Order: sequence, then C-alpha cells, then structure tokens
Amino acid sequence: MKISRNTVATVAFTVTDESGKVVGRTQPDEPVTALIGYHFLVPGLEKALDGHEPGDSFSVTLTPRDSYGEFDETLVQEIDRRMFGDFPIAVGNVFEADSNSGPVAVVIKEIKDKTVVVDGNHPLAGKTLNFLVEVKDVREATEEEKKHGHAHPDGKCPSEEHEHGHCCCGHHHDDDHECCHHHHDEEDHECCHHHHDHDEGECHCHHHDDEDQCQCHGDKQ
Repeated sequence: MKISRNTVATVAFTVTDESGKVVGRTQPDEPVTALIGYHFLVPGLEKALDGHEPGDSFSVTLTPRDSYGEFDETLVQEIDRRMFGDFPIAVGNVFEADSNSGPVAVVIKEIKDKTVVVDGNHPLAGKTLNFLVEVKDVREATEEEKKHGHAHPDGKCPSEEHEHGHCCCGHHHDDDHECCHHHHDEEDHECCHHHHDHDEGECHCHHHDDEDQCQCHGDKQ
C-alpha cells in the first residue's frame, strides 16, 4: 500500500540543518505514526511522503515555510515573573501555553528581576532542514481515526491515555533531539508536528502535581 490521504504511515527520520548538523531524530524504537492528511506532520514532509510505500527511503529539503515556519519576533515576549507563581524556573525550561490553535510550547530565554522573556517560536523555526526518511509501515486508517483526526497507535486513542490529550513531557539532555515528543529542555524539541500560529496572550503558570510539569495559559488580548 502507498501513502495517501486517510492512510496511517509509520516513519523514522533524521533531521539536519544546512551545515549538516543533526538537529532532530526519531528514537530507534519509536518511529512516528501519523494519520496522513490531518496536519500532524509538517506540510512539506507530509507532501513528500505521498506515494511512498514500506521499505522506501528518501531525503527531502524543506524551507521554513514548509516545515516550522519563519521566526516570528512577536512570539518573543517579556512577561511578569509573578505569573509563574512560586514554581521554580530556569532558562531553557519549556512550558505549555494555550493559544487560539491549541496547546503550544514556550521557552524561557531570559530571567530578569521582575520579568521573564519567553519565546513561542518552534526551536527549528526559520531554518532550512533536510529530512532523511524511512517508511516503516502503511495501512488504511480506521473510521474512528478519521473521526478523531489522528492515528491510534496499537489501536488506542492517545487522548484516552493522557489527561490533557497529548504526550507527557520528559527530560532529555543529549545533543541529538528526539522527535515527536514534548520536552522540558530547549535542546530537545518536536520534529514532526506542524507549527501553528500563536496568539499573543501572556502566560499564567500552573503546576501539575502528578507530572511535575507546568502549564501556562494565555490571556486573550
């Protein structure tokens, strides 16, 4: 079977920048499983996958427009330190924020006496990237997957396994980044999801006691 809209593709890939440095990769034992045609993958990668089948390997170079977008200076904001409450913060921490397009990640870039500078751009925004891709599997999507708008790996809906309907964050400290997971380190980032436009709301940080995480909620302006 070939990859097309309403198929579920499982792929592994490594991402490099223009200098050849590895800036992202899927874990060897955790390839990405995506429902094609529903904007889970960056648009250029999803387009490049069309027509491929299991066993295919290829590379594709994507401009920022087709991957994680151009760097947007308006997504760099200076907010009141008190919005994080008593939660300990450090440069490089990633928090989840609400936006008009759903949850987004913001990175702490600088901590001042009374304010904190956060950046809502994807860490790979503004970069031309090369994806080296291997197609592992392709199958027809189920009616439930099409209704939900995402793949159900192992037949299970991710939103039923996680309280907030997305992956739990984890800490990673190596230089090569694992793709398709939410991380608490600026050096680790998602390498497959589509980059959404953010609103310009400020952040209110809320601690998740069960997961040792924080969540920022945007104030619509």
